[in-house]
Amino acid sequence: MASIPFEDVYGPPQRRATTRHKGHAAARLIGFGSLAVPLAGAGLPLVLFVPQLYASHFGLSLATIGFIFFLGRFWDVASDPIVGALSDRTRTRFGRRRPWIAAGGLLFGVGSALLFFPPATVAPLYFGAALFVFYAGWTMIEIPFSAWAGELSGQYHERTRIVTYQQTMRAVGLLLVLILPTLIEQWWPADGVLKLHATGAFILTTLVLALMLSLTAIAEPPIPAQGTHRIGLWRSAGLVFRDRLLLRVLASDVAVTAGQSIRAGLIAFFCVSYMGLPQWASGLYLLQFVFGVAAGPLWLAIGRRLGKRETAIAGELAQAAINIALLAVFPDMLWLLIALAVAQGLTQGSGNLMLRAMVADVADAHELATGHNRTGLFFSVFSLATKAGPAIGIGLALPLLAWLGFQPKGQSAPAALDALKYVFALGPAAAHIISAALIWHFPLDQTRHAQIRRALDARAATVPVEA
Repeated sequence: MASIPFEDVYGPPQRRATTRHKGHAAARLIGFGSLAVPLAGAGLPLVLFVPQLYASHFGLSLATIGFIFFLGRFWDVASDPIVGALSDRTRTRFGRRRPWIAAGGLLFGVGSALLFFPPATVAPLYFGAALFVFYAGWTMIEIPFSAWAGELSGQYHERTRIVTYQQTMRAVGLLLVLILPTLIEQWWPADGVLKLHATGAFILTTLVLALMLSLTAIAEPPIPAQGTHRIGLWRSAGLVFRDRLLLRVLASDVAVTAGQSIRAGLIAFFCVSYMGLPQWASGLYLLQFVFGVAAGPLWLAIGRRLGKRETAIAGELAQAAINIALLAVFPDMLWLLIALAVAQGLTQGSGNLMLRAMVADVADAHELATGHNRTGLFFSVFSLATKAGPAIGIGLALPLLAWLGFQPKGQSAPAALDALKYVFALGPAAAHIISAALIWHFPLDQTRHAQIRRALDARAATVPVEA
């Protein structure tokens, strides 16, 4: 199969793409995207209270828990690209993404049951094994699920719409899983195991329903024909990591998630130590996610008007401005902090949404240049970037605060509290500005993507798709 040189794709735009495409029905996209609910519902508790409960109630040391989580994330680094590449190469009568999601759902369910319904006595080996199964199932769902979404349409704005449904369902999952422990804390504040069990029940119930809906809501698209010359897994990964467009999207997403993790990691410290309002530490985070549910459709509408690159830049600069405005918040100004939390919720995920939709467009450009469809591998690398951002953000912010004299326990000096506010405000702001700068001149807009799709469609018309 002949390939088209990548440089030829990015010639001067010839005409504005105006082709309208009848998209997938909203009900089917909701069913397909519902799988994001249990995934999001499982991820947040792992950060918020699972480590604390396994330490306080089951007696595991913090060092042991931290080491096990480190090994789990290290496993992710290895498994994500492997699952992405293998799902690209899978050929079954059920499709290439669906079998991975079904098998991953089984592992994810077993891992969730082990993690959230542990025995009375827990050994480190048990916790490590449960987390290993949990992460393995998660990867087997998340990577093919994202790739499948990217392949459902070749249309520029329809892809953004599909990802918007996914991200909105993810926000719903985060909101619901935040509400449940909050209610339990109001009535049974000392019963941490009940909170663990209730979260596990939520994950398993929504997982079963979501698997049935996601696997049946929308058919997989035909498997694209591949070139006659197939290369090895590691060489495929090398080609992906050398893709300059993908690297720009990845770097931008690392900056986005780093900024978000600084805000999430410091918001409790800011409320408790600077504002003197410990009762608002969880409430503000919950409030942000309530308005975050409405953010997806809002940014989809903006994206249709402006395009993905321009919308991502606008969203990142808006979030930077909101974070900078936190410098105007003082301990007696709860009203302003609440207003900024609402604004943060309404801009929440704007960059994540557009960047995720852009990955599929970049995968199209790669397929045109190489003759190989590697959408699953592309999304697996994007997943690694999404995980790297929080590690970088928290890894920089917490040591910086310690160096500036902030004490999480006890009383900090006024200068240290001011430093907390500056890091809480300016750290995320700088990250969002960097994210916008990285994609400022991103060349793959709607017009150029339409040229790529026309070339791919013309090539597909001469080569039969695989069964």
